[in-house]
Amino acid sequence: MRDAYHEELDSIGESLVEMARLVGSAIGRATTAMLDADLKLAESVIASDQKVDDLQHDLEARAIALLARQQPVATDLRIVVTSLRMSADLERGGDLAQHVAKLARLRFPERAVPYDLHATILEMGQLAQRLMAKAAEVIITKDVDLAMQLEQDDDDMDMLHRTLFTHLMDDRWRHGIETAVDVTLLGRYYERFADHAVSVAKRVVYLVTGEHADEIQPEIEVVSE
Repeated sequence: MRDAYHEELDSIGESLVEMARLVGSAIGRATTAMLDADLKLAESVIASDQKVDDLQHDLEARAIALLARQQPVATDLRIVVTSLRMSADLERGGDLAQHVAKLARLRFPERAVPYDLHATILEMGQLAQRLMAKAAEVIITKDVDLAMQLEQDDDDMDMLHRTLFTHLMDDRWRHGIETAVDVTLLGRYYERFADHAVSVAKRVVYLVTGEHADEIQPEIEVVSE
């Protein structure tokens, strides 16, 4: 019975990794659909979000069944509860990728992003995908140091987000209100996506250490003069 129990715990972890990989792929493909005005690709991203939702629902059902049958304590309880929270972050990340794809579909055959912002949006999409790939790696390896790095990487996304607003507030903006709204929404989608990847990594830190990531002080090397 205990072997089956731990196999089920491992299976929940594998589902989280699969969700993270699907969501990371989705944000990358949604970005391509947005920049290339690729309707077929956008529809594919929108449809594929159901797979992420199904995985989350299945994970929730299995986790709740484990709680009811095994009544886990200590580390095992932390694994189950933290996994439920991570699955919610990942599901929300999938929704945000879907939002990007839906905006691409809404503006088709036009492009929602003006040409002078293509490079910034592309960089945001690529960074979002890398962050989620790192989150998946953190789930697999339980590497606390790598998990802590994600928050630093997220600073790059915040900088890109600010870059978008600099363009929007520039007196030389000539793309109209509708495009300004589209770009504002896109910036928010990518920024929130990155936040969910960071949240997943922080939850792994808590899973491994029992401490919240914000409470862990980095070691400071003292250099003698």
